[in-house]
Amino acid sequence: MTHTVEDPTLLAILANRLEAIGREMTNTMLRTARSAVIGTARDFSCSIVTGDDRLLASSAGLPVHIFGSHLQSAAMRELHPDLRDGDAYLHNDPYLGNTHHADHTILVPVFVDGEHLFTAVAKAHQADIGNSQPTTYMPFARDVYEEGAISFPCVRIQRDRTDIAEIIRMARRRIRVPGVWYGDYLAALGAARIGERRLQELVERYGADTIRQFVESWFDYSERRMREGLRAIPSGRYVGRATHDPVPGVEEGVPVTVIADVDAEHGHVVIDLRDNPDCVPAGLNQSEATATNSVVTGLFNVLDSDIPHNAGSFRCIEVLLRENCVVGIPLHPTSCSMATTNVADRLVNATQAAFADVGGRGLAHGGAAMGAEFGVISGTDPRRGDGPYVNQIVLGNNGGGAAADTDGWLTLALPVTGGVLNRDSVEVIEEKYPVLVESLRLITDGGGAGRRRGAPPAEVVYGPRESPMFVAFAGDGAHNPAKGVCGARDGLAATAQVLGRTAEPIDIPTIGVEQLVPGERLRANAAGGGGYGDPLDREPELVRTDVLEGWVSSTAAHDVYGVVLTGGIDDETLAVDRPATTELRRRRRPS
Repeated sequence: MTHTVEDPTLLAILANRLEAIGREMTNTMLRTARSAVIGTARDFSCSIVTGDDRLLASSAGLPVHIFGSHLQSAAMRELHPDLRDGDAYLHNDPYLGNTHHADHTILVPVFVDGEHLFTAVAKAHQADIGNSQPTTYMPFARDVYEEGAISFPCVRIQRDRTDIAEIIRMARRRIRVPGVWYGDYLAALGAARIGERRLQELVERYGADTIRQFVESWFDYSERRMREGLRAIPSGRYVGRATHDPVPGVEEGVPVTVIADVDAEHGHVVIDLRDNPDCVPAGLNQSEATATNSVVTGLFNVLDSDIPHNAGSFRCIEVLLRENCVVGIPLHPTSCSMATTNVADRLVNATQAAFADVGGRGLAHGGAAMGAEFGVISGTDPRRGDGPYVNQIVLGNNGGGAAADTDGWLTLALPVTGGVLNRDSVEVIEEKYPVLVESLRLITDGGGAGRRRGAPPAEVVYGPRESPMFVAFAGDGAHNPAKGVCGARDGLAATAQVLGRTAEPIDIPTIGVEQLVPGERLRANAAGGGGYGDPLDREPELVRTDVLEGWVSSTAAHDVYGVVLTGGIDDETLAVDRPATTELRRRRRPS
């Protein structure tokens, strides 16, 4: 018989304590990581899993990272039946529950009185992973061998809290920036060990029996909340679609379909991804973790934000996958190099937009993927004795899709990250790496027009200072921009250009590699978010404010939103001509 915690106060105290432990793990990594992609951009996540592989707490982790944590802890237990106190495991294998090879995950089994009660998980995107090119993203790789990444299929990296030297040497020998990798490894290990210590203290304070009862009660509460949320959605089938841009080897692009069958009476949903193309000869394939994470993220986006994200709420969700599917379960050696972005972003978008017609729920599509504004830069730094550097910069920003009651999230970054990823500090990036950021700006009219407008993307212009720079990037949305919903417009398409190589800017694909020499720069425009609802229904005063603040141009205010403005911006006399606006909108609407 399973006992539960009946005291709601104690339930709340323990739930918040777990979140606090997760935040302490997060702060440990954020403040000690060596690479900018972790320590500044925050491309990492921490979570806590039960000893029997159920996600318990995720703090403020990236959704694409954390919703599959239980798959990795299950692999750890299966592969290491002799695991014990003091162990730590390094896991980046996408065929064993990880997201993709670039996400190195540290798993620490937490023992109390000889019993494995929890697993502390710290996952971080690396600056370099030993790929055949200096980038963690290999969109054109036909298989894992063309990627070239060093793989750690849940290997023991510590015994008795001491590094296993052979594993450390292997990683340092293969990775281009071994010192950076080792510093980030120590940061992740420290975060997981902090989690281990705090969880042991929690059990010592309240007792193992009380903690076990709390876990079951917390999962039961989370399940009830999730069922309540799903009962608010009418029973039926909801279908969402999206398409990734063409890439070499996949010239027709990658269309994805999400089918969600909601049973409102029982508060349950089945999400079926089996009716999708087979794996493609490129790095765009999803891993089991990211395919699941992405549709679960899209579903949570349309529900109340205070529903806990854990194994209890997951009881109400069934995700159907098939092997050898581009959004399913890949078989080795299929490449999953890009599994955490690109097609994953499209899955989030398709899922959340499928519910856009349901009583003000759902969202429009957000700008997808990581173009040159998120490029992986590499080369040598003359300021530091021509030492090598590799790092992903996070300078640009895709615009978020609009919702029924709010404009799109300006700092979304990517649909899969849920707004958690930070934008790099220009000053910090210029100090750490030999790069010059010439400009960074938001793009007027970049968000999809609607009753609620999508967020605009950012444009960034940057290049090398004194030595050549290699930039690898894998964008999307140049051919298939983020879709608006319910009569709204799409977001601005992504673009990329090389400046300074010739007299005129050179248009380049949003996915590829560029070798820049001093004097050359990349201009990268991210993708804007789609709008929600008819632009002619946007409140005229909001349109006026948008024009004053630069989100929308005066031309778009008139031509797209049907708002007639008088006066000027500079002298702050801009005003809405209400009679003229009413008449213009009347003429614009279909009769």
